[in-house]
Amino acid sequence: MSTGPGAHSAPAPATHDPASTRDSRRSSSMFSSLKIRNYRLFFLGQVVSNTGTWMQRIAQDWLVLSLTGSSAAVGITTALQFLPMLLFGLYGGVLVDRLPKRPTLLVTQTSMALTGLVLAFLTLTGHVQVWHVYLAAFAVGMATVVDNPARQSFVSEMVGPGQLQNAVSLNSANFQSARLVGPAVAGLLITGVGTGWAFLLNGLSFVAPLASLLLMRSRELHVVQRAPKAKGQLREGLHYVAGRPELIWPIVLVGFIGTFGFNFPVWLSAYADDIFHSGAGAYSLFNTLMAIGSLTGALLAARRGTARLRVLIAAAVAFGALEVVAAMAPTLWLFSLLMVPIGIFGLTVNVTANTSVQMGTDPAMRGRVMALFMMVFVGGTPLGAPLIGWVTDTYGPRVGFALGGLVSALAATTIGLVLARVGGLKVSLGWHQGRPRIRFVPRVRSEEQLATAV
Repeated sequence: MSTGPGAHSAPAPATHDPASTRDSRRSSSMFSSLKIRNYRLFFLGQVVSNTGTWMQRIAQDWLVLSLTGSSAAVGITTALQFLPMLLFGLYGGVLVDRLPKRPTLLVTQTSMALTGLVLAFLTLTGHVQVWHVYLAAFAVGMATVVDNPARQSFVSEMVGPGQLQNAVSLNSANFQSARLVGPAVAGLLITGVGTGWAFLLNGLSFVAPLASLLLMRSRELHVVQRAPKAKGQLREGLHYVAGRPELIWPIVLVGFIGTFGFNFPVWLSAYADDIFHSGAGAYSLFNTLMAIGSLTGALLAARRGTARLRVLIAAAVAFGALEVVAAMAPTLWLFSLLMVPIGIFGLTVNVTANTSVQMGTDPAMRGRVMALFMMVFVGGTPLGAPLIGWVTDTYGPRVGFALGGLVSALAATTIGLVLARVGGLKVSLGWHQGRPRIRFVPRVRSEEQLATAV
């Protein structure tokens, strides 16, 4: 991974060059972090909980639609769930850096479980009103403000730096697997017995992660020293990131991609209805194929075992380029097939950026840095969706989709050139085995080679 000024003050885990580290990671299996007992417990608990979370998302939207008949009300529900992260995400990171991670997660997971159970009670007894759902969505969003950076930071405490890339990748695979299963189960429950039972099962699903946290062995955790309570810690976190190109530029990149490149609910629904005239069946197919691609990307990242910035840039460029290609796809089957590689490269961008930022961050600052990462990535989509939605409505789905991909690819290319310059690299054009090859090489080395050749 190329790093620039400020890398000297980063912790030891940010160094990827020693041969022993590379060899150990190359020899590790796709599921190597599951050999660690604490992480294995965490992973199994998250399998159950993530499935319940996806069930509640589908049931929540369906309940609001059935209560109001308004798609705008569904949008309000989604906004209320993401708004807390956008408004308070950085403060959540400050809090996480001050608190022990495992007790913090016990509190946040319990609060989300209670939210699901209360919503289940109101729905099953016939007393639910739309403002109840709004309040529940906002409550889950507030818990996520602390839960998200705490979970991100806690992964490194469970597995240590050597298995961090693998564990982050498996977390993403876990989430994508639940994305395939949860909505399907929710659909069966909604049509069979009603939305209340989906809420109930989601509330009960939190028993699994809570049990996994309680069963962990404290002595096997890689606990880091917590930041003491002090004034100016939020500003300190922002200053820390701003002074490190290896942190700020990946965060800027995921901000661009999250804002402009991940507006799939807008695009895929428009393609299903307006371009291919195939309705909900095609929309479901597009999302399923993308989830399959995302799961594949997560497993490939787990197998790769390293988080290099050049992989991040290449994946982001490929992601944007594929969106532009898909925007022009003339047939339904070709568009559908392109959802798989788009899912693969989109997930690769997410996992690689997440891991490189975590490994390049001082453990005492990790909560604040990961809160900023998630705020930029998650908070960007609600900001970009109205703009992309307007372009899609005004100029058509093909223009809207192509614009999102073009912005993503240009952002990745620009940031790649900035990182190359910061790292003292230059673009090298040449031929390798009869094919053109573009790569970054050190400026000093290339100038020395040129002098020797002359």
